[in-house]
Amino acid sequence: MRGTVVACGAAGQRAAAGAELPVTAVGTRPGKPEIDSLLGEYDRLVVAGTDGDLAAVVVRIMRRERLSDVSLGYLPVAPSPAAARWRLPAEPSAALALAAGGADTAVPLVRDDTGGVLLGAARLEAVKGQAYCDEQVAFDGEAAAVEIAPDDAGVLARVTRGRFLKRTAIFHGRAFQIGCLPTSSLVIDGIPAGRETTRRTWYRHTADLRLVRG
Repeated sequence: MRGTVVACGAAGQRAAAGAELPVTAVGTRPGKPEIDSLLGEYDRLVVAGTDGDLAAVVVRIMRRERLSDVSLGYLPVAPSPAAARWRLPAEPSAALALAAGGADTAVPLVRDDTGGVLLGAARLEAVKGQAYCDEQVAFDGEAAAVEIAPDDAGVLARVTRGRFLKRTAIFHGRAFQIGCLPTSSLVIDGIPAGRETTRRTWYRHTADLRLVRG
């Protein structure tokens, strides 16, 4: 195995200090120029960064069709829904040791219809429209909040309705799709969408992610 720590931004570089693997310093949310050359040289990338940084790296692995032969470790530098979901060690040195030397296992990869991925959580607030989880109607009308996350089957969605008496319904499926009035509330893996959203679909990708989690 040949690996490198992809240290994203100043926080990632601080977290990677002392790593036994070589360190490749990149900016936050690295893209094609930073990541694609690494995919030809290494078969393990350890990402030191945020969930948004990790998602940016996974997008490049997916687009280069290298999911089957590149394993991915993760050293979070901020609170991380992805790390919590994967039960990664909270202690930084333990997380780094696992990411660099642990065994990888296949985990479902959730992507969306814009070419992005979802690793930790996505959230919309105060939306009006309609959503489906597979063939099941998740809501039709108004929702106070919609949270989408990967799970072992594909996608988990929590829909909270009601202004004063909140009630939450949970849905599991291979895909979740929403159509709504324009909203700028969408945040994916800690990164605001940056433009108004009227529809989005998340679904389990045909290939899994090779994740190092022991």
